[in-house]
Amino acid sequence: MIRVLHTGDWHIGQTLRGYARQREHALAFAHLEQIVVEREVDALVVAGDVFDSQNPSGESQRLFYEVLMRLRRARPAMTIVITAGNHDAAGRLEAPRPLLDAIGVHVVGNVRRRDGAVDLGHHLVPLRRGGEIAAQVLAVSYPTAACLPPLQRVTEGGGSPIVGAVRTLYEHLFAAAEPRLSGLPLMVTGHLHVAGGLESEGAERRILVGGDHAVPADVFPEAAHYVALGHLHKAQRVGRDTVRYSGSLIPLSAAEQPYAHAVTLVTLDGGPARIELIPIPRPLPFLRLPASGDMRLGELGDHLTRLVRDLGLSADPPLDERPFVQIRLAREGLGAGYRAEIDRIADGFPVRVVDVRVAPLPEGLETQATAGPNLVRLAERDPEDLFRIAFARSRGEPPGPEHLAVFHRARAEAEGGAAG
Repeated sequence: MIRVLHTGDWHIGQTLRGYARQREHALAFAHLEQIVVEREVDALVVAGDVFDSQNPSGESQRLFYEVLMRLRRARPAMTIVITAGNHDAAGRLEAPRPLLDAIGVHVVGNVRRRDGAVDLGHHLVPLRRGGEIAAQVLAVSYPTAACLPPLQRVTEGGGSPIVGAVRTLYEHLFAAAEPRLSGLPLMVTGHLHVAGGLESEGAERRILVGGDHAVPADVFPEAAHYVALGHLHKAQRVGRDTVRYSGSLIPLSAAEQPYAHAVTLVTLDGGPARIELIPIPRPLPFLRLPASGDMRLGELGDHLTRLVRDLGLSADPPLDERPFVQIRLAREGLGAGYRAEIDRIADGFPVRVVDVRVAPLPEGLETQATAGPNLVRLAERDPEDLFRIAFARSRGEPPGPEHLAVFHRARAEAEGGAAG
């Protein structure tokens, strides 16, 4: 029997609308350390996106290595397996591998091959309990184009070459690993979007090469006792019960405000995997105002006053201790320049406003929104309104949820770049 803790999507160095997250990460990692001690964890698997950037700052790298050393001291016999995600520079992550191997940390960047065959010694990591090998991890990073078999391969039934290449990659890896398993439980990792997984609006990129969005859950070996996924930030199962995202440790976008973030404890003993979701307490409040529905702009000050009172906030706490706030506004009575008014009101309270949403226009009113003699500057219009109007004019129908999801991702990336 062996206990494996599945986590991922740490995104060390991430900022939210320009606000640094170091304090939140440090608190979340302290809780992670507590879990591995209290649950007597034998192995920790990090399924990609260790860093938020492929060129992480010195401070971000220092935090990462400090976390590894703290975990090592807390559980000296624990094996740590880390794979690269789409946000990570695989070569940079692997660079100190000889040093990390010495302390039981195994880092897997790009898929490695020798003479055209998968280098299994790079990807198959034994997990020990009491000095004996009790399970194996087939560690697979984010599948870049260089990691995949030739894309000319066409799947049966005319399926996507990209999905076919991902499937073939896992088939090759499992075929190489199977003779070495000796009947031991197998955990497989992946960092990609599996069909059916719930995305976080504005937070996760659609990352498969070639324009494909997601792979089916059956690309992973049926013989795997558990598939530890990274990339999507909400803890969830996809396909079968043993194919799971652990989710991120902290909310990485305003869309994740309702999530309960967690890590997943997997117990392997030869039979079906036993799976337990362990919550990670939110380091800072991340609140929606109002809690449901929308409010008029004139009510914002009252809502913020109640929030400060209910949380017992001091008048001027340090910036990194102030709660994040998402604001939802009713459209009725909302004048031009409302964003500047929000900033003016919020400036008097110890909070950080990271998202403002205006109730969408009722269907059929998009064209009416621009009618009449009063001209409004584009900068004073909500970008979502403009997108809805442009879409309706060009397509003859309002945008659907899938179109709005793409818009919000593009908007988040643009705003994040501006903030950085």
